Amino acid sequence: MQEERTATDILDAALRVREAARSAVHGEAGAAGEAGAADSVLAALSGVMAYDHASLARWDPLLRRHATLAGSYPYDATAYIETGLHHDPMFSVLREPSQGGLWLGDVPHRLLASSPGFQEVLRPLGVEGGVAQCLFAPDGRYVGMLNVSTCRPQDAGGPVRAVLALLTEALAMVTDPCARAVTGPPGTPGGAPDRAPGGLSPRELQVLAELTGGRTNREIAGRLHIAPRTVATHVEHILTKLDLPNRAAAAARAAAWGLEPAP
Repeated sequence: MQEERTATDILDAALRVREAARSAVHGEAGAAGEAGAADSVLAALSGVMAYDHASLARWDPLLRRHATLAGSYPYDATAYIETGLHHDPMFSVLREPSQGGLWLGDVPHRLLASSPGFQEVLRPLGVEGGVAQCLFAPDGRYVGMLNVSTCRPQDAGGPVRAVLALLTEALAMVTDPCARAVTGPPGTPGGAPDRAPGGLSPRELQVLAELTGGRTNREIAGRLHIAPRTVATHVEHILTKLDLPNRAAAAARAAAWGLEPAP
């Protein structure tokens, strides 16, 4: 039972979550692959907060939907998380980076009443407590979501709320498709990033992001204040480094990574 766990127990479990997330990002999940790694993260998370259902989902900016990496919700609930949740009135509240986790007990009744996700999906499951947490990469990209549900009222006080908030960065790394590309192998100091996705330079990443807008080399040059010939060279390097056939394929790769042109 969650109420029997001490603060030390919860903090120890949080360390196991961080270790599972590190292993997932560094590709240490073995034959189980990415899904097995995400399962390990959710299993460790149960030590922080005992749950009846949980889900860790990645946001796919290309398809404009979530994709479940690991979860224990029934099929209908999983399908809603993947294809309907981002249209739910509650999602606009969740997507505010300053919001943090939204605990069910904190949601205003009027918002619950307007939420198909709660009324048609969670309530029939007997859900009475839990938290939904949007996950963001360090550069501000929305990369996914954690959903945790209990079939009993959840006391969100004490260390659980604080610990889950502290774990969001680790959970975001698991859902971020760029994290594996930018994070150095195990044993690098602090696990710090040592290269950009695909080995691209910062300027090449800027150019790659601009390709998602369908702009010409001259238009990109004007936006980045460089010469069109320089843009052409960067595009050539991008296609070579990523082993892509053309600009359209590069734009698709950028969208899959969640890259967007600067405003």
